Amino acid sequence: MKEKLKKNLFINGEWIPAEHYTPLDSPYNGECIAEVPSATVEEVERALQSAYEARKTMGSMPSHQRAAILENLVRLLDQRSEEAAQIIAMEAAKPLMTARGEVARTIQTYKFAAEEAKRIHGETIPVDAAPGGEGRIAYTVREPLGVIGAITPFNFPMNLVAHKVGPAIASGNTVILKPAEQTPLSAYFLAELLQEAGLPPGALNIVTGNGSLIGEKLVTDERVQKISFTGSPAVGKHIRSKAGLKRVTLELGSNAAVIVDKEVDLDKIISRCVSGAFAFQGQVCISLQRIYVHQEIYTAFVEKFVSAAQKLVIGDPLDSATDVSALISFRYVQRSLDWIEEAKQQGATIVMGGKAEGNILYPTVLLNVEPSLKVSCQEVFAPIVLINKFSSIDEAIELVNDSRYGLQAGIYTQNIQTALNATQQLHVGGVIVNDIPTFRLDHMPYGGVKESGIGREGVKYAIEEMTEQKLIVFNRT
Repeated sequence: MKEKLKKNLFINGEWIPAEHYTPLDSPYNGECIAEVPSATVEEVERALQSAYEARKTMGSMPSHQRAAILENLVRLLDQRSEEAAQIIAMEAAKPLMTARGEVARTIQTYKFAAEEAKRIHGETIPVDAAPGGEGRIAYTVREPLGVIGAITPFNFPMNLVAHKVGPAIASGNTVILKPAEQTPLSAYFLAELLQEAGLPPGALNIVTGNGSLIGEKLVTDERVQKISFTGSPAVGKHIRSKAGLKRVTLELGSNAAVIVDKEVDLDKIISRCVSGAFAFQGQVCISLQRIYVHQEIYTAFVEKFVSAAQKLVIGDPLDSATDVSALISFRYVQRSLDWIEEAKQQGATIVMGGKAEGNILYPTVLLNVEPSLKVSCQEVFAPIVLINKFSSIDEAIELVNDSRYGLQAGIYTQNIQTALNATQQLHVGGVIVNDIPTFRLDHMPYGGVKESGIGREGVKYAIEEMTEQKLIVFNRT
């Protein structure tokens, strides 16, 4: 994995040399690890045409055959799981142990996709429930949309790709995948495996390079029937404004929060909260960014949290002992430092971290942060967490809801009434009771409200959004 790689575009089942290549540097040490294609509009057009022509092949493929391809992919990925984890760690600076966890989840996601491929069905309609329906039989079927444009971020370069590619293949669609510019190697690795697994040419096409150039082409081209995007709210809004009548699934930002009620056993939850805040340097859409703790246990929580966080190992992502490594680029390091300084100037207390070394931002804990500050109201996407106190659950819920985002939220409480009230009052896409908001399993419905996006992922739910319902009525008279 140490030698420099050179990759080509993957179009119509072939590795196509590109007109332009750009260097791909390690976020951790800055070394060039690969040369990757920077696709032109003409090369994106080739990919579009390939996907469009292959849609009939995929649409008519029996579900057992689509499932078998995905089952083959699961087997191949399992056999090469360590190689996959090394790729993620190298290109994304994701600590190796965390990368291994992502690969394990990716395998699960494709397993779910293989299973769901066999469960796509419609329903019968009791048409004689209405006058005029006598003598008729009606039922629905679900059919693939056609071409899916998938645009994915750097933070889960295999599993978030799997959440788009897996359901698309399972439901008989074709895909044009635009991975993040920093993490294309994971996508090309997937292409190698799917080629071996028996996916027909054109069913998956991968184009890398300038996000706005490629994205604009995918979003505006009439051959693309759906865009599935994970990224920033600004880009998501632009996509929706340009997509016309295309279906759009947008998984956007968050500043996820957890409420810790007064009777909670802190020793049981501290390690989870530390992991939720600092795993993969906080570069997770549902990373724990805001912690609201009841005033009666606030001091004890802060002491235990900081003590546990100080034990995190910081260093090389390829070292299995590392817990926290480099952010994806120095631009995000500088932004984080600016936001920390703003919080400090406005009266927040830094009890841990607040400094950087190269692209590594040390895990940072802030106290008494005003809700209007960037580290609270925007998505930090860095190893920064704030811990504020509250006096009542109603106040805590208001603090959580005081956000333009609403992806997931958590609450720790031993009071069932408090838990039930919170599930009703928290304005988010998912409420996690007695766990952090970072909890996600890959068959769960996943998505947000407000500026956290529209639509739902989770394999079954993504398939519903990648297919359309057709009604069929037989007149027997």
